Amino acid sequence: MPDYSISRARRRLGRLFAAPGLALLTITMGLPLGYALVISLSNMTLIRPRLSPFQGLENYIEVLTDPMFWSSLGVTLRFSAAAVIGEFVVGLAIALLLTKVVRMRAVYFAILTLPMAMSPVAVALIWKMLLQPNLGIVNTTLGQLGIAPVDWLGSPDLALSTLVFVEIWQQTSFVVLLLSAGLASLPREPFEAAEVDGAGPVAQFWYITLPMLRPVAAIAIVIQLINEFRTYDLVYVMTKGGPGISTELLSFYAYKRAFQGLAINEGNAAAFLLLMVVLAITVVFFWILERRR
Repeated sequence: MPDYSISRARRRLGRLFAAPGLALLTITMGLPLGYALVISLSNMTLIRPRLSPFQGLENYIEVLTDPMFWSSLGVTLRFSAAAVIGEFVVGLAIALLLTKVVRMRAVYFAILTLPMAMSPVAVALIWKMLLQPNLGIVNTTLGQLGIAPVDWLGSPDLALSTLVFVEIWQQTSFVVLLLSAGLASLPREPFEAAEVDGAGPVAQFWYITLPMLRPVAAIAIVIQLINEFRTYDLVYVMTKGGPGISTELLSFYAYKRAFQGLAINEGNAAAFLLLMVVLAITVVFFWILERRR
């Protein structure tokens, strides 16, 4: 029979080892989140920096009844969906190609990690210069090919797509690293059995690689989805939410509400609504994933 006293002792020892890390997380994450929540329920503004009187959910109602909030939410959903799909498709293609590479594999990985290692502000500044309508190298190259210059960041129809492209360019490296690690850990026996049965590369990819890679792919998608929802620096440097409000993400809306509108309480409320949207999407995604197992 199992010795339950030993199991209880091990659980206590595990809690003891986890306690310092949990305490550090509580201090570094829990306290700032708690204070931000208190501000979102208060009457604090940058002009009147006092918490009292508390307003309850009035700040949330004020944000939710603002048409700009819903416009920013729509822009954020489109941006995040396009960026995550692009990063996953491109990242999976590159990861599959790298499985065939034998020589200089470390060099390829080192080159791929360069965009990910760069600061988002630096990436935004570089691409803003490259895409400059009159002097940027992209339009200069297009002009040499006989194509008219394009206002990549000044056109409401192109600005969001341009931001998505830049985001994919920087963040795909992380997806490649995760999926490459997942592909390297897959057992070879199912693939060898499929080859014996006459299955081709496409059938092996669709019926063996993708199902077995699903847990790693889910983690990559969720992490990148959270990253895209909290994207701020790219928008601030490249477009300031413009032209108009065509690239105003929820994170930038919260910033404008808090610091340009001086209503830091409403800005915190908008930020918490963004957090709830991200949590809801994450829970739904993992629920769907669990049901398909």
